[in-house]
Amino acid sequence: MRKVVVTGIGVVSPLGSNVPKFWAAAKNGESGIGALTRVDPSRYATKIAGEVRDFNAEAFIPKKEVRRLDLFVQYAIGAAAEACADSGIDFEKIDPETVGCVIGSGVGGLKTLEEQYGALVAKGPDRVSPFFIPMMIADMAAGMVAIRFHAKGPNYATVSACASGAHAIGESLRHIQMGDCEVMIAGGSEAAITDCGMAGFCNMKAMSTRNENPTKASSPFDIKRDGFVMGEGAGIVILESEEHAKKRGAKIYAELAGAGMSCDAHHITAPMETGEGAANAMKRALKSAGMNPTDIDYINAHGTSTPLNDQQETRGMKAVFGEHAYKLNISSTKSMIGHLLGASGAVEFITSVLTIKEGIITPTINYEDPDPELDLNYTPNTSVERDVKAVLSNSFGFGGHNASLAIRKYLG
Repeated sequence: MRKVVVTGIGVVSPLGSNVPKFWAAAKNGESGIGALTRVDPSRYATKIAGEVRDFNAEAFIPKKEVRRLDLFVQYAIGAAAEACADSGIDFEKIDPETVGCVIGSGVGGLKTLEEQYGALVAKGPDRVSPFFIPMMIADMAAGMVAIRFHAKGPNYATVSACASGAHAIGESLRHIQMGDCEVMIAGGSEAAITDCGMAGFCNMKAMSTRNENPTKASSPFDIKRDGFVMGEGAGIVILESEEHAKKRGAKIYAELAGAGMSCDAHHITAPMETGEGAANAMKRALKSAGMNPTDIDYINAHGTSTPLNDQQETRGMKAVFGEHAYKLNISSTKSMIGHLLGASGAVEFITSVLTIKEGIITPTINYEDPDPELDLNYTPNTSVERDVKAVLSNSFGFGGHNASLAIRKYLG
């Protein structure tokens, strides 16, 4: 198997719509959660969200094309543009058949679906946009990014709920390992802060209703946790074979060493209480990377701030790592940006890569009242400096989908 390295990163998030803004805020333990503005908050029990507030689509997309693209596609293009520029690859000068693109989305163009169904009901079939289908389908982020960067290799979307972005990166790893491509543009994008999105999750009782103090509402592993806060955005990375990256003198952030995937096969939304599904994904990631549990220094947890997830993920970590679990740093990026659904795994992977590169572990903010059963080191409230040689980044989704990505320091 060929080594696969990370050479470019791009982020659109509630903490900022580029990597420098996002990383500076994350290191400082800032919150991107605020009052809900995308839809009328009076209609919902949850009145807060992690909205992207500084994204300018026209910086990346011609003005006349913006209205023909759902927001999740716009976010993907913006993050991909940053990642591709960061990588230093001239996509005009490399063989396009050696470049692939896999971008996940758990929901796809939900806003477009709502708007066009509204037009159908109110005004009839003739008023439905001819762009409706390509605007709405979940694979269009991958398709449009491939068009933008002339990527003619493998191209598709992964759709596995909140594991979609992590699955996209894991599948891209394998395409390079197997020799299908030299370069993969990979990640996830989501823009589901809409009426249907809010109504669906609110009626499931899945989201926090601590509206009085939005920045405190997402509190993974804290005993007061009462649900996740929805976020939006995109994370895109450039993966390359080590040989390709070294040949062109690329800067290398880290090595993507392995990926593990599993299924709970248990329930449509609730994780297994034992943490078995999460544990299996982590074990597979370690096996894929040729690592031992004691090699891991840090876990970027799925850490949703829901009672069940944080409990089962902790149990899963204890099952895999045993006593070493108490030597790990663990943190949840969702405490700061909320839950980006299908984009979360990609943004959290980027957080993990930067942790290795800079030796700074971002915190789990709002960790104030420990849950006695959840007794690991969740890196409460303040970043810590640590020489991090290897990381697992976890993502779990409705339907029992689990993915874990193993990243290690690149040593040349």
